[in-house]
Amino acid sequence: MTSHPVTASGLHVIFDLDGTLVDSEPNYYEAGRRLLARYGVRDFGWEVHTRFIGISTLETLTALRAEYGIDAPLQELLAGKNALYLELAGASTVVFPQMRLLVERLHAAGVPMAVASGSSRAAIEAVLAVTGLDACIPLYVSADEVPHGKPEPDVFLETARRLGAEPADCVVLEDAPAGAAAAHAAGMRCIAVPYVPETASDPAFKAADLLFEGGQSAFTAEAAYRRLFR
Repeated sequence: MTSHPVTASGLHVIFDLDGTLVDSEPNYYEAGRRLLARYGVRDFGWEVHTRFIGISTLETLTALRAEYGIDAPLQELLAGKNALYLELAGASTVVFPQMRLLVERLHAAGVPMAVASGSSRAAIEAVLAVTGLDACIPLYVSADEVPHGKPEPDVFLETARRLGAEPADCVVLEDAPAGAAAAHAAGMRCIAVPYVPETASDPAFKAADLLFEGGQSAFTAEAAYRRLFR
């Protein structure tokens, strides 16, 4: 995607939540493992979980329900996983330190920010509250609120609408190929920080304005901040 200069007054930053701002994937994995165990699934491993990073909870459970032949209603599965995740997230959710630093620096500069996530509104709210990020990022949009989740652009376009911003004035921070593809489809710049560094070569990341190939271990708030105002 072609980058373009942007000033602080025109810049809007949209963060993915899980795997980008916070390391919530272990909690999502554990919630999924416990949920599936209730229905007799004993072989749900981390490698299966990573296939769904960046995909909404609803779409993930739809796929897993079919894959494991679970008869329970989808809404029952969704309610069960959300309850398990909220319990785990409320007890412990880790913010990536450099991401927190970037959020605080953007907040101090008066840059409007929002979260656009595949998680439920309740999960997003709980995580932002327990981490204190809600003080800087009061606006958030769940993929449950739009017709299609990532890699479709719906959640980013709705977030831009609520921010009162044009898509071209928005920069997305994402950790998953599906999210990077959604940002590109929305006509937004993207800073990619792969949660799974091995996915850095995924074609979806090729359009990123800035790619930290080593993931969170390579990401710095300073480098991201400089690129945002390029």
